[in-house]
Amino acid sequence: MKKLTFATIAALICVIMTSCGNTENNTASSGQAQLNGESALDMIMTRTSVRQYSDKPISEATIDTLLRAGMAAPTAGNKQPWKFVVVTERALLDSLAQGNWRMAAHAQAAIVVCGDTENVFPEEGRDYWVQDCSAATENILLAAHAVGLGAVWCGCYPISERVSNVKRIFGLPTPIVPLSVVVLGYPAGEHQPKDKYKPENIHFNKW
Repeated sequence: MKKLTFATIAALICVIMTSCGNTENNTASSGQAQLNGESALDMIMTRTSVRQYSDKPISEATIDTLLRAGMAAPTAGNKQPWKFVVVTERALLDSLAQGNWRMAAHAQAAIVVCGDTENVFPEEGRDYWVQDCSAATENILLAAHAVGLGAVWCGCYPISERVSNVKRIFGLPTPIVPLSVVVLGYPAGEHQPKDKYKPENIHFNKW
């Protein structure tokens, strides 16, 4: 058996240490992925509609985070038919409150999620924009919850009166249809999520 030189031993030690390091890194990455997964599920399970807000302002950076989350939503054929109106002016929020959404009177911001009906699939697929904008709305709600905000999804489309009011308040062009208004603010008081899980609503393979 040949004697191992010092250089060979040193090289072997480096290989072993590198392998151990990779194992530790892989373990750490796996643990982080699991943690991130648990955090994501926690955001989904604990999100709830919040209609009472403090007077704490919402930063532009936080609003930007919500918009990025909204635009990360799935979209049919990558059409991305969504448009967003960010509302921070008190008078405009009060205008929403005078309509169907009283909680806006105490909100610090709102995001109107709209669909661009000129950027849609033809014929039967044209209403996919509703699904895309709904996915964007849900992403915004989850992101709001993740950063400590309270939010509520206020339905707009397809109720014509609500659509007309929102289009008037914000001067939306004809092809732009408001799907939802996400009212935002830091929560005032405690808000508990509802348990909506119902096994009777589940069917496997066939109805």
